[in-house]
Amino acid sequence: MRKTLTALSLLSGFAVITLAEEAMPPALYFDSNGIGTDIAASLSQRPSFGVGRINSGDDYAINMIRRTSPAGAIVHPDASEIHYIVEGAGVLTTGGVVVRQEDSGVVSSNIEGGYSRRVSVGDLVLIPTDTPHQYTAVEGVVGYLEVRFETSEY
Repeated sequence: MRKTLTALSLLSGFAVITLAEEAMPPALYFDSNGIGTDIAASLSQRPSFGVGRINSGDDYAINMIRRTSPAGAIVHPDASEIHYIVEGAGVLTTGGVVVRQEDSGVVSSNIEGGYSRRVSVGDLVLIPTDTPHQYTAVEGVVGYLEVRFETSEY
């Protein structure tokens, strides 16, 4: 009986080792030149807000964002975001309630009752699902890596 258990243990261990040795796909690499080109093209069309699309899948999106002016409030009801600041500084307001206003046919949205904080290079912000957020001030430029995770399935 003891020999049988030892043999089964060895075979089980071999199966685990075999599974661990299966080849995995390589990581995804993105060249900075491609990202910079995308942002430049985006800024040529809309100078205050550039987007460099890095990659996206069924449940995530990775973008490099460059803002030169404040923007209206936005809410993602099915996604959380991470903003990692890589350039400049600005004020990010989160939480509260989004209030939409119309003035001479132009609709804008702002946050009332939110929390504002200055963010700068090296700061990381996690914005949970359904949380209003907006950059209410930009000090020249604020650039950030945006990683958005779809959460509708979780």
